[in-house]
Amino acid sequence: MYYKLYIDSVFFIQFVMNLYLLSITGKVLKCTATHRRMIPGALLGAGMICLVILFPVWNLRIRLAFGVIPVSMSMIRFVFAIRPLSRLVKSSIVMGVCGFFMGSVVLWLTGRFAWMGRRQYGIWAVAFCGYISYRFLQFLLRKLRREKENDLKEIRIPIGEKNIHMKALLDTGNHLCEPVNGAPVCVISESAAGEFRDFFLPEKYHAIPYRSIGKKRGILDAYELPELVIEDTYREICCKRVIVAICNTGISQDSLYQMILHPQLMEN
Repeated sequence: MYYKLYIDSVFFIQFVMNLYLLSITGKVLKCTATHRRMIPGALLGAGMICLVILFPVWNLRIRLAFGVIPVSMSMIRFVFAIRPLSRLVKSSIVMGVCGFFMGSVVLWLTGRFAWMGRRQYGIWAVAFCGYISYRFLQFLLRKLRREKENDLKEIRIPIGEKNIHMKALLDTGNHLCEPVNGAPVCVISESAAGEFRDFFLPEKYHAIPYRSIGKKRGILDAYELPELVIEDTYREICCKRVIVAICNTGISQDSLYQMILHPQLMEN
């Protein structure tokens, strides 16, 4: 048993699917790229896949399994200019997940509608199904983003004679607490904490132990704020003696929020 592959058809399908994948991966990673980089990047990936198929070593499935990773990393490196190896690996994993989802939708649609499997419609049917899966995944991302924005709260921290305003994410997975009295602990970025670092008093210091993925355990420096006001949709929640831990990782500078709220504060 053997398969007959038309390399021009493979190149075209890969090029179109790479465009969809690069676009949706950029949205997930929050990276931007112009069409001048996106189109050559998709052409680069399509050409590399064709070379992998034509390379006369090992089984085709093995070649594809080992070839997909460097191909995706090369495209991401070219289009989004991501240099660190760790970020390249994570980005290629994101692209792989998106590709798996889009491929599943394409297979389901082509299997669901018999006319799509006909030879005269084959290339265009796959391209059309890829577009449908791309739009559906784009819709899911927008929905998830809107839900995340609904979890963003405007907070106000009265410090001295001024009020500091910032965005905070209500994270139900935040279970940090003070080890002695069990008080809930919020997490603030180091850059945001710099605005009122002068008001952190040594006698209000707390050491907060934590565990996270990638690092088994550690200690966060935390301080007690006299007051924190959460501006919810229909009410203001005033929290007294709130402990905030300073974290230099996990909250990027370009993030939509600067603090992670403990869900227990919403029960006040």
